[in-house]
Amino acid sequence: MDTSQLTLKEFQQFQVFILKLCGISVPDNKITLLSNRIRRRLRATDIPDFEGYFKFLKSAAGKEELDGFLSAITTNETSFFRTEKHFDWLRTEFVDLVVNQAKAGERQRSLRIWSAACSTGEEPYTIALCLAENQHKLAGWKISVLGTDISEHAISKARSGVFGDDICNEVPEKLRSRFFLQHAESKTWEARPVLKEMVTIKRHNLMERISESGFDCIFIRNVLIYFSKESKQQVIENLVHAMAKGSYLVVGPSEGIFEMLGMLTKRSTFLYQKE
Repeated sequence: MDTSQLTLKEFQQFQVFILKLCGISVPDNKITLLSNRIRRRLRATDIPDFEGYFKFLKSAAGKEELDGFLSAITTNETSFFRTEKHFDWLRTEFVDLVVNQAKAGERQRSLRIWSAACSTGEEPYTIALCLAENQHKLAGWKISVLGTDISEHAISKARSGVFGDDICNEVPEKLRSRFFLQHAESKTWEARPVLKEMVTIKRHNLMERISESGFDCIFIRNVLIYFSKESKQQVIENLVHAMAKGSYLVVGPSEGIFEMLGMLTKRSTFLYQKE
């Protein structure tokens, strides 16, 4: 069998399967890209052809392979402080707002933030950094940062709280030395307990409603660009359902969802509030 590229029929089967599985819409011109990514899983599973692999994924025996498949087809590009103005808002305006609300007796001294589609964890740990910088203002507060992703491979890395040497180019030295421990031999940096204690990582499919609710802020960035219009609408409904009254949604610049956010009040180009 030729495994250099998916046939049109095979490609269309995988398109439908991926859309149902996680909401991602694979464009018609991506047959070569998808072929290359699935070919890695053929080698990993020792299955000789695309047709056999597809049948395996659909079978009960292939359930454990789904995560390997998802890891192969999804893009996990991420970094600390990606789109820095979002985090400038979080560490200043947002923190000051919730602190003042607590002083006025308008809220409890607790904070829950969700990083949806967090990949390998740089975003939730950036959020934790912004809050840790404000320890003097948030002293005594109960703070939790939830990071979720559909890929078990990605979240296993996120759970470790260990990051590569690229962190040197992304996190200012002052914050890096204060909140991370360097492992020189492995050229890695590990988040110190003050950050790790804030962050919880778990697997979640954005197409499904998360079991938690009452989040004060949700970050959804650089992921919905890959979803179909119908899938985006479903994800937005799920996110809004999880938001507390008065909470905020931080969105990426290229998500293609702005016309779907009519139930929220626009506060800036990237910020929406649930009244």
